[in-house]
Parts: sequence; C-alpha cells; structure tokens
Amino acid sequence: MALKTFKNNMISFLNKIKRGSIGTKLSFFIMGSGNIYHKQYIKGFLYLTIQILFFVFMFIPFKINNTPLGFKALKNLITLGDNQGDIFVNADDSRLMLLFGLITIGIIIFYVVIWISNINSSLKSDELVLKGKKPLKFMDDIKSLLDERFYILLLTPVSIAVLIFTILPTIFMILIAFTDFGDPSKNTIEYFFNWVGFKNFMQAFALKGQLNRFPSILLWTFVWAFFATFSCYFGGIILALLINKKGIKLKKMWRTIFILTIAIPQFVSLLAARNILGIYGPFNQLLLNLNIIDRPLEFLGNVSIDKSYIAKISIIAINFWIGVPYTMLMTSGILLNIPKDLYEAATIDGANKFKMFKKITFPYIVFVTSPYLISSFVNNITSFNVIYLLTGGKPLYGDMSKAGATDLLVTWLYKLTIEEGIYNVGSIISIFTFLITATISLIAYRNSKSYKQEDTFQ
Repeated sequence: MALKTFKNNMISFLNKIKRGSIGTKLSFFIMGSGNIYHKQYIKGFLYLTIQILFFVFMFIPFKINNTPLGFKALKNLITLGDNQGDIFVNADDSRLMLLFGLITIGIIIFYVVIWISNINSSLKSDELVLKGKKPLKFMDDIKSLLDERFYILLLTPVSIAVLIFTILPTIFMILIAFTDFGDPSKNTIEYFFNWVGFKNFMQAFALKGQLNRFPSILLWTFVWAFFATFSCYFGGIILALLINKKGIKLKKMWRTIFILTIAIPQFVSLLAARNILGIYGPFNQLLLNLNIIDRPLEFLGNVSIDKSYIAKISIIAINFWIGVPYTMLMTSGILLNIPKDLYEAATIDGANKFKMFKKITFPYIVFVTSPYLISSFVNNITSFNVIYLLTGGKPLYGDMSKAGATDLLVTWLYKLTIEEGIYNVGSIISIFTFLITATISLIAYRNSKSYKQEDTFQ
C-alpha cells in the first residue's frame, strides 16, 4: 500500500514537471533555474549555490586525518578501510570512515530535500503566473517566515541540532553492533575494524562471550526497576496521606524533614549512605556497641557473590529513602485538588473512609500520576547513579562478562565501553535497553487511562 502511494505521488510529481515551464524543466537538472526564469534571482542563486557546494563536497577529495569525505566516504562506509597499517604506515581509522559515511549520506538526503524544494518553488511560481499573479519575491518569503510560517524558522535549528547530536550518534552506535570494534579476540589495530553482520547478535542469543550474564542482569534490572518504582510510589502516597490527614499538626515541618533528601544533591546523599553502611561506618559501629553483632557486616559491594541479595536489598532501601519524598510532594498537590464534592456525595451515600480512598482518592491519584509512574519505571531501568555510586556493580562474577551481581544493563554497558573498550558488545546492550524501554513506555502509556481518557476523570 505504501509503495503504491509512493509510486502514485512520483507519477503526479513528474506530470507536474512535464506541464511546467521551461524553467521548471531546467530546475530538474540545474537547481534555481525555475526561480531565475521567474526573476526570483536571490532564491535562484541560493539554490544554485547549494548545488555547486554539494558537487564540490562530493567530488573534490577533502580529507580529515587522512580520511576522505564525499563520494569516497561512501566507498569507505562499505569497506571500513583495508589498510591495517604497519611500522611505517598508519592503519585506516574505521571510526572516521563510518562517521564520514553517515555524514555523507545525511548530506545527500539534505540535498535531495532541497532539490525537491527547488522544483516545488518553481511549480508554485508557475501556478501564480497561470492565475495572472506575480511570483513571490524573496522579501515576501522572508515576511512569510516571520509570520504564518514562523514555526519553520523556529523548528529548523532544533531539528538540525537533534539530527547532529541525537540521531547521528544513535545510528553510529547501532552500526557499531554490526562490527568487531573492541572485540578482545582481535589482534588488529585498535581503531581498525570490519563489518561482521549479525555475528554479535548471534552470540548474544547464544549467551556466549561477554554476554553470558545477560539474562541474570536483565532479570535484576527488572526486579530493581519494579521495587524502586513502586516502593517509592506507594510509600510517597501513604506518607502524603498521613501528613495531609486532618488533625495532624506541624504539617509544614514534617514535609520539610522529608524534603531534605531532595534539597541535598542525590550523589551526596548516595555517597553519605554508602559511608554510613560501610564496614567502618556508624551503622556497623552502632550495632557493635549494642552487642547485636560481634563483627562488622557488609551491606553493599563488598559482600560475597553468594550473598549479593544483601547488597540488592540495601540498594532498594537506600533508593526508597531518597526517592519517596518526590512522590510525597506530588501526591500532596494532587490531594489538594481532588474535588470536595466527590467526598461529600460519598459521605451522603454512606461510604466509609476506606471505601472513599478505594473509589475516589486512589483512582484519582493513579489517573493523574500514570505518566509519571511509567516514566519513573523506565528511568529506573536506565538508572545509573544509584548503582554506580553505591556498589559500582559489585560483587563481581569474576568471568569475562565483566559484570557484577548488582549491575544494571546501563552500568554493565558503562563497564564494557568506557572501562574495557568492548564497544560492539556495549552497542548490543544499548540496543536491547532501548527496545525494552521504548516498548514498555508505548504499551503502558497507550493502555493507561491518562491516554484513553485524557480530558476526563472517571
């Protein structure tokens, strides 16, 4: 269906060109011809300049660090280089070849968009002439950009920034997963690598090499995300209900006490918690002084691998202490905005407090906070600070996976890439992480009442 629509659009586009003026037909080959034909000289020369710069870029061999751009970059994108280097000759930098190849493809796509724009501009001028009107001048286009088409002027720089700083690096890292970049079994120059197709993905599904611990780390990631999200969520709701209950005095003071963990930067709170629970920390010292234990206990990364559950429980508990005030504050605001007439009607109908909470308060809170709950769960899947600052992923398994029992996918990814330089495996983990978080976000949000009934509360 999509192919048929595209075919019909292309036929319609070509028919318009056939019926167009000589300038429109020429603009198919020489950009700006149609505008120059209609005496729109500034716009015409701008289009022509873009075409000249494009051909100069594509066919004149510009090089950066001995790596060519333009047409040769497309060839290098296919091979990623063939010179492994020796004592006298530097090896090809496959990273730059991959990057420059992607940049060249992006520039070609940009050129095609401008080329189509140049033809459409000429066609538009043809239509105005047929209606007995004068083609728009360059200043008319500028005024249009500052008025009814102002959104284009605002969104274009943002779109370019997203393309350069988000989309391009994302595609680059995805393609790294199909190479042997960083493969520890290679005996080649560090930045010289080759395409290996789906070999890395086959190893991932076979649980071989550095990915042998993937299932256990994925399971712990989900367990962590579940408890980290819902413990803070329900804990914050309970705390907000207690503080906002009628008859509770000094409400502002209680809120301030719990908000202190937000006022202090998170990394400071995490480091403080790590020191408090350390083997020589005040918590162990307190237990020793009370004769509850006879020797210091390990709570975080220094526990043995068979007792890693202690570290996991400790992490969840610390996260609860740090995270529950956020939900408490949000829920407090929601409680103040629940319509009072709902409670009055429920009281008249004879509902008790528990039933009012079950039928009014809690559904209202869930309705308003569903997007927050979904984003919180996804953020906990990709949480880095809590795990890295408290345990660093330890205790370690001690195998080639470089993983630890408390590692999440993102902290494991950090170790494999930044610490070990195994970029192809790290890229695979990042792809899986993206697919997991994107799928959960889309499915959960589209099935939430906040999406289905965004204008009402029932």
